[in-house]
Amino acid sequence: MERHHPRRWLAAFMLFPCLAGTALAEPAIEVFTTAGQPAVNVPSGVAVIELDAPGRLDAELSQDLPADPELAEALMRERMATPEWQEMADRYADSYLGLARAWQLGVEKVPAVVIDGRHVIYGQPDVAAALREAERLMGQEGRR
Repeated sequence: MERHHPRRWLAAFMLFPCLAGTALAEPAIEVFTTAGQPAVNVPSGVAVIELDAPGRLDAELSQDLPADPELAEALMRERMATPEWQEMADRYADSYLGLARAWQLGVEKVPAVVIDGRHVIYGQPDVAAALREAERLMGQEGRR
C-alpha cells in the first residue's frame, strides 16, 4: 500500500496559494459549504469543498463495526487491505486539505464563496449570483 508522506501534503498545501495567484489568469474561486447546504450554479473548474466531509467519511468508515475493539480492529485491517482503501485514504486527505484551507482563509460560516483568497461572499448558495455580487462590490471599491 502506497502511503503519502504528510510533509508532501503540507508542502503542496502551502504552495497552492502562491502558485494559484501567479499561474491563473482567471480569479481562483473556492466554495465552502456542507452537504446540507449544496452549492448551485457552480461554474466549471470551481472547487467545492464540503466541510462536513471528514465526519461523513468517519461514519462511512465505522459503519457496521462491531463493539468489540479487537474484532473492530481485525475488520478494519481487512478493509485496509482492499484496493478500495487507497481511494478512501485519498478522499480523507482531500477532505482534510479542504478543511485546512477553510481554516487558513478564516472562513466563518457556510456557504462561502472565496475569490482569490481575499474576497468572500457569505450566505449565497448560488455561486454564479455570489460572483456577480462580488464583482459589483469590487467595482464599487474601485470607484472610491
